[in-house]
Amino acid sequence: MKAKQKEKRVIAVTGLNAIDSPGPGVAVIRALHDSEEWDLRIIGLSYEALEPGIYMNDIVHTTYQIPYPSAGTSALLQRLTEIHAEENIDVIIPNFDAELFNFIKIGDKLKEMGIHTFLPTLEQFEARDKLNLFAFGKKHGFLVPKDKTIFSIEEIPSASAEFGYPLVVKGKYYEATVAYTLEQAQKAFHKLQAKWGLPIIVQEFVSGTEVNVAALGDGEQCISAIPMRKLYITDKGKAWAGITLEDPTLIDLAKKFCKETGWRGGMELEIMRTLDGKPYIMEVNPRFPAWIYLTVGAGQNQPASLVKLALGESVSPFTDYHVGKMFIRYSWDLIVDVEKFQQVSAFGKI
Repeated sequence: MKAKQKEKRVIAVTGLNAIDSPGPGVAVIRALHDSEEWDLRIIGLSYEALEPGIYMNDIVHTTYQIPYPSAGTSALLQRLTEIHAEENIDVIIPNFDAELFNFIKIGDKLKEMGIHTFLPTLEQFEARDKLNLFAFGKKHGFLVPKDKTIFSIEEIPSASAEFGYPLVVKGKYYEATVAYTLEQAQKAFHKLQAKWGLPIIVQEFVSGTEVNVAALGDGEQCISAIPMRKLYITDKGKAWAGITLEDPTLIDLAKKFCKETGWRGGMELEIMRTLDGKPYIMEVNPRFPAWIYLTVGAGQNQPASLVKLALGESVSPFTDYHVGKMFIRYSWDLIVDVEKFQQVSAFGKI
């Protein structure tokens, strides 16, 4: 009996960097290949010529450089139109917080071109932003630490008077530092301002055990939720090893989040579980986390499910997953001819 021929799909993915604070792109691509649902052609979308995913020829077929998010929506749309003319893209999966605003804004125009995405609405994206998180939690009945948005270093003493020490100093996009003194808070402020700009968020410190949930919403309900506890953490607070947990409270929290917000797309809930068991939402990342490949090992392939949703297919919620599945991240050296690097740098394509 002749095997059914797989449907051809061209999927473009961003987030190909793999530094000590890795992007989710390579993990998303691995998950898509593991699904075996389609005859895949993977298009990498990169910002820097040294993003390792560019040179992983076994999983990425072609890579194009795209303009930085700061270039705006018009530049992004123009570049994607050029790439689409060559590749006929079916689905794009953006994986960086800073680029999502632009992709959401041009979502309707991409759809007119035949390019599908599955992203939160602009309202959802902005409501869960770090700057609005406390109000967001209050509105929907979630436990969220108190915070204060500041624009100058002179505002730190008033924030510390309100929250006490230690407190958490956060950049508007990434990174957070626990400060135990005014001097440490000021140092963190300068560092985060230089890297991510203003404003800076000062947040109440909540003591407990950090856990994370990777989840996927279809706009009405939670399709998948996998809770994970970090086993090894880098100096930037990133998980370098982790294990899936059996925790109905976290699953229920993800389900409530998707239902209350009508969330569309992937996300990560960063949660601090206090000693008395209360789950405080510390951050809501509006895209897949870098450890998303663990969902495949746990039996719920979230990136593949997102592609189906983007293409208008119905996806039933997963009901169970493997507890005790671990991931351990590692790095290795790719050997690349300098001509390939020069090709990416000069022509924006490889």
